[in-house]
Amino acid sequence: MPNIYQQGLDKNAANYTPLTPLTFIARSAYVYPERLAVIHGRRRYTWLETFTRARRLASALSACGIGEGDTVAAMLNNTPEMIECHFGVPVTGAVLNTLNTRLDAETIAFMLEHGEAKVLLTDREYSPTVRKALATLQRPILVIDVDDSEYSGPGDPLGTQEYEAFIANGNADFPWRGPHDEWDAISLNYTSGTTGNPKGVVFHHRGAYLNSMSNIISWGMPPHAVYLWTLPMFHCNGWCFVWTLAANAGTNVCLRRVDPKLIFEAIREHRVTHYCGAPIVHSMMANSPAELRAGITHQVSGLIAAAPPPAAVIEAMAHIGVDLTHV
Repeated sequence: MPNIYQQGLDKNAANYTPLTPLTFIARSAYVYPERLAVIHGRRRYTWLETFTRARRLASALSACGIGEGDTVAAMLNNTPEMIECHFGVPVTGAVLNTLNTRLDAETIAFMLEHGEAKVLLTDREYSPTVRKALATLQRPILVIDVDDSEYSGPGDPLGTQEYEAFIANGNADFPWRGPHDEWDAISLNYTSGTTGNPKGVVFHHRGAYLNSMSNIISWGMPPHAVYLWTLPMFHCNGWCFVWTLAANAGTNVCLRRVDPKLIFEAIREHRVTHYCGAPIVHSMMANSPAELRAGITHQVSGLIAAAPPPAAVIEAMAHIGVDLTHV
């Protein structure tokens, strides 16, 4: 016989919602619409603006036939567009595949084929690699170019539309719905293929939600952290910190490339409170000239992971004044 707590207490819309990080951005846009969400060079977006742009992206993708179970690939740097993809792609029911921008054309082509990507959003910087990869594909793929205003280097457009024009046709009121099942896939990541073909790893909405919240809890992040993107967002979805910052209603400070000078400048200018990086990033910071590190008077928290850090790096970061957490 079922006990009293098993009778009349079935799941329904009033008492159960599948866990998904898609709820984070909707909440921050509603509760903190004017709070700064993204800084990228001269560009600034609030949480409401970021949410609106993600909805326009979702609407534009949906109009192209993208829906549940489809794959949308992104060959992007740490830019606002990459943040928007982490929300606008999965809300359509599709799966986001972030591509490692450091890999060669053959490896990128394998990922696009194996992941069955129907859309590719690609930064102009990577057009030489992407052009070669696209030439080997056995099926058509919709290519959307991202022409970042902070990039002035070489690279030709490859797609039929540029990102801003693409999302401009989207509906800012696109319905914001989570998955039917929290076990549904939200993202697809690949290994770098150093011992053969890359191997795919799938995150589900539940796992992304829990890991995003765990980042806040294990690091003791206060609300409205100012987070510097030294870690690539293509690396395990930025260790889920793309979604963490939406839950935290914090500020994403974007960085196209890792350079100690740019890192310390951003920390000073925007009073960055948190950043992540592999040991090599911290080693670059620790060994940079003293004049680059001067003038940082506030508390900065760094998270180091991905490989065992040398003791010398941990000691050097302590001397700089960074409160380092090793996970």
